Amino acid sequence: MTGAEYRLCDVALDCSFRTRDARVEREQALAIIDLLESNTFTPIGHDGGPYRLKIETVDGRLALHVNDVNGTHVVSHYLSLAPFRRLLKDYTRVCESYYDAMGRPGPERLEAIDMGRRGIHNEAADLLRERLSTKVEIDKDTARRLFTLIYALLARNAEYRTLSS
Repeated sequence: MTGAEYRLCDVALDCSFRTRDARVEREQALAIIDLLESNTFTPIGHDGGPYRLKIETVDGRLALHVNDVNGTHVVSHYLSLAPFRRLLKDYTRVCESYYDAMGRPGPERLEAIDMGRRGIHNEAADLLRERLSTKVEIDKDTARRLFTLIYALLARNAEYRTLSS
């Protein structure tokens, strides 16, 4: 069994929400490309993948459904969004600041905002790794990309938009 088998080969988000934002769509697409190119994803007690992951919201919670490459269910994990709420609000604000600053001259402001964004991203990745640790082991880069996908999923959800205001 090689380490390469403990990876994601497919990632899908519930895209049933009507709200679309081109910037969020771009971040989602880049996160999926980066995630599929390089990730570590090890469901606890499973013999190996690769794996398919579907991320959705169910009854106000985040649901991560993991299947093997053949579609056989491996594990589902439901996470409360409450521990992530502050980080998601902060991340939303810093992303908006970043997009606003892109139209202004001078790279200094963008660099400062991007540093803040990376800090929030790292904190959220650590929290995600901790919250998933009983079901799935992931590395920090995988957790960062998964957080981006969680942000993209929730940014589409009108209910979440109300929470982030």
